[in-house]
Amino acid sequence: MSAIRLLVLGAVRRHGRAHGYQVRGDLEYWGAHEWSNTKPGSIYHALKQMARQGLLHAHEIAPSTAGGPPRTEYELTDRGTEEYFRLLREALTSYDQKMDVKSSGIGFMVDLPRAEAVSLLKERIRRIEAWRSSVTEHYVPEDGLEQLGHIGEIMHLWIHTADADIEWIQGLIERIAGGAYAFAGEGEPVVGVLAEGRENPYATGEWHPEDDR
Repeated sequence: MSAIRLLVLGAVRRHGRAHGYQVRGDLEYWGAHEWSNTKPGSIYHALKQMARQGLLHAHEIAPSTAGGPPRTEYELTDRGTEEYFRLLREALTSYDQKMDVKSSGIGFMVDLPRAEAVSLLKERIRRIEAWRSSVTEHYVPEDGLEQLGHIGEIMHLWIHTADADIEWIQGLIERIAGGAYAFAGEGEPVVGVLAEGRENPYATGEWHPEDDR
C-alpha cells in the first residue's frame, strides 16, 4: 500500500476540516518528509484525487479579508472514514519492510480501540514470523549464508530487520497493554497538529497560495 493516502486522510481527520497547507504542515511537523516519500506536490495531488473519488468533501472558502486567493478545505466523507480505517488496519498488520507504511500506522494507531491495536500488532508479528520462516527455508543454504558471498549479506539484513521489528513491536504491545497513551474511547489523545498561525520549525520549503485553491 501507499502511505500517502493514509497520511493525508489521517491529517485531515485530525483537524475535522483542513486545507492543503495545514495538511502539509502537520506531515512535515511529524517528520513524514524524512521517513516517507511525502512531498508537497504529492500531498496536494492526493487531496484533489481523493476529493474526486468521494473520499473527501471539498469546501470552497472565500478569500480572507487580508486578501489572497480562496482556499479549499477538505473534510472526510463517510467513505473517506471507512477508507482511512481500512488503510490504518492494513498498515499495522502488513509486513513489507516499508518504513513509511509502518510509521503511518503507528502514528494513527490511537484512533483505534486499545484492544484492537494490540490485536493488530500481534497479527503483524505473526506475519513477520511467517515471512522470516519463508526466507530462511528457501534462501539460506545448508552450509550458511557465507556460501552466497557478499549477496548473503542481503539475507542477513532481511532477517536482522525482521528480528528487530518483532522485538520492537513486542515492546510496544507491552507499553500499550500497560496503559500507555489514550486510545479511542479513552479521552482526548495527543494529536500533535500545528496550531493555526504557528510557525513550523520543520518546514521544507516555500508555500505557494495557489496550491490550496
